Amino acid sequence: MKDLKEEKYLIAYFSRAGDNYVGGNILNLSVGNTEVAAKMIQEMTEGDIFCIDPVNSYPEGYTETTEVAQKELHENARPELSSHIENMDSYGLIFLGYPNWWGTMPMAVFTFLEEYDFSGKTIAPFCTHEGSGLGRSERDIAKLCPQSMILEGLAVRGGDVKNAQNKVTEWLHKSGMKD
Repeated sequence: MKDLKEEKYLIAYFSRAGDNYVGGNILNLSVGNTEVAAKMIQEMTEGDIFCIDPVNSYPEGYTETTEVAQKELHENARPELSSHIENMDSYGLIFLGYPNWWGTMPMAVFTFLEEYDFSGKTIAPFCTHEGSGLGRSERDIAKLCPQSMILEGLAVRGGDVKNAQNKVTEWLHKSGMKD
């Protein structure tokens, strides 16, 4: 097994600010929960960070966003992304972050995974959720990236993300990404 501490890291994440379901309530978040986790990982690993951002933003409202997300999932949509990574070949380890939407990743993350060749790369998934964990996202990543090593993912409850430093640190240590 390759030494992950020797790899160049990329933290690629999709996150959504605005109205979000947190702890049984709809709260307006100025920064999405997955972005909080991504920046925590970036600080701990000193990797490069990239926001997976669709050209067409999701609605501000929570219910409207869930409806759009469900429609995209049923249509197996691939939303166009607003920016791209020029040097994906330089990264050996990709931390892939997303909220759990309808049991998996938002469809923009599917677009991201299909846009690049992840053969020989290691993917470390992490997600934020409000009770559904990683869902089937790890299996979906494995299907999209069959030539990649997929590490055991990290699921952080969105309402707890601001206090998840210990959980993130333990995950990084357990996965061999950090001393």
